[in-house]
Amino acid sequence: MRDYSILAEKARTLRLNTLDMILKAGSGHIGGSFSIAELITALFYGKMNLGDGPEDRDRDRFILSKGHANPILYSVLIDIGWIDEKEKDTLRRLGSPLQGHPDSLKCPCLDCSTGSLGQGLSVGVGMALGLKKQGRKGMVYVVTGDGELQEGICWEALMFASSSALDNLTVIVDRNHLQLSAPTEKTNGLDDLGAKMRSFNLSVSEIDGHCFSDIFSALDKDSQGKPKVIIADTVKGKGVSFMENRVEWHGALPNKEQADLAYKELGGRRNG
Repeated sequence: MRDYSILAEKARTLRLNTLDMILKAGSGHIGGSFSIAELITALFYGKMNLGDGPEDRDRDRFILSKGHANPILYSVLIDIGWIDEKEKDTLRRLGSPLQGHPDSLKCPCLDCSTGSLGQGLSVGVGMALGLKKQGRKGMVYVVTGDGELQEGICWEALMFASSSALDNLTVIVDRNHLQLSAPTEKTNGLDDLGAKMRSFNLSVSEIDGHCFSDIFSALDKDSQGKPKVIIADTVKGKGVSFMENRVEWHGALPNKEQADLAYKELGGRRNG
């Protein structure tokens, strides 16, 4: 049985570790990392089959298509032992395995290099197809941003996933309604995203992306042989009051006073 209180504490800790890393680096994407904290916690600590580690060919795969939110993914991979903890303070540094966007050449435990928005979903579809053809049971989980879905390549990938009946693919949309410099609906509106996804003959759930009960209900749902899409309504900058739903916290760095307040609201303190 999943203990939601333990998972909530894990999400809080991941936010703190992410903040530590970004402040140490002097740059990074806090808002989009914090909006997926519960989603990534549910996947890695309650849903995914991690097998015997990154070299296990039968484990589940994970792609962070919105690659700029990688600090929180690194926080997870350090926590589960796939990345050495000594690398925590090297985010975005020259030669570090923890690059500004996920780089699987420098960090081999990553399943995919991402950063060019839209491409991660296509790679995930290819992985899911490959696992099917090889007769392997591994699932593929892809986290995308809602702004990312303005890329046409995403819809081509979803069309192919549907026509290929890739029921081993789960796409989670971080629907925080904000992108780099403006709300998504004022940039290139997605309108009724659920209806769009259903029109592609996908198994669609629309949930509160910070509610573990909702998240696991959607993850465990029988997709009836279809690829699964979970539209997770989230809050950019979730967990820190002055960051929540503020577009400027896409990639801004807090000053000392703001950082102190962020740590206080997250129930922790700054390391170093």
